[in-house]
Amino acid sequence: MTQTGQRSTSSGKQMLSEQVHAQLRDAIMRGDHAPGDALKPQDLAKEQGVSLAVVREALVRLAGDGLADRLPNRGFAVPAFSDRRWQEIAEARRAVEPVMLRMSIERGDLDWEARVRAAHHRLARTPAYVPEEGAYYSGAWSEAHRVFHRTLLEGCGNPVLLETFDRMWTASELARRWSAHRDPARDGAAEHRGLEEAALARDADTAAALLAQHLTLTAAGLIGGAHPEDG
Repeated sequence: MTQTGQRSTSSGKQMLSEQVHAQLRDAIMRGDHAPGDALKPQDLAKEQGVSLAVVREALVRLAGDGLADRLPNRGFAVPAFSDRRWQEIAEARRAVEPVMLRMSIERGDLDWEARVRAAHHRLARTPAYVPEEGAYYSGAWSEAHRVFHRTLLEGCGNPVLLETFDRMWTASELARRWSAHRDPARDGAAEHRGLEEAALARDADTAAALLAQHLTLTAAGLIGGAHPEDG
């Protein structure tokens, strides 16, 4: 095979792997696969109509995202339901994200301020719940929520820290997906508004404290409130 042909084959395989990765990611986040369910490469390859190698590559990426566990026998499974797992994720987020926010406030420029304001505006204007999506947060709100939190931290300018945030966020969203729990007494909109105001006022102490409190309340809503059968 020529080098051009090899590159074309490799490119095609990569594209298929990305498609399978996206499809499996969405299926897990929708709850199509219950906590602890095996993700069998052969079955998935047959369902997707692709090669075993393509599926394995997609599963390895899912494991890197925190949406699949690699088993000792080289198999894969959806992460098992465990309060301890979410406690560990919450602890990691409280340790890392307030530090990143302090760095963002110190390093962020005018463009970062504009992005924070725009991301908060979109979040505030996006309905958290829509009838067709039932008790779960709407897909549009979940994405606006992710973008707002990530934008707050992007001013830190550290891609390694941002990659860490992305992995922790995905794991937290999976826990959220398994929980239809709502806290009617919690004013999430006010929490987000406070974060935006403190960040744009360059008040690092207040912003970091608000973010730590925000993450603590989120964890309290997920831990003990998620039930695998709701998936």
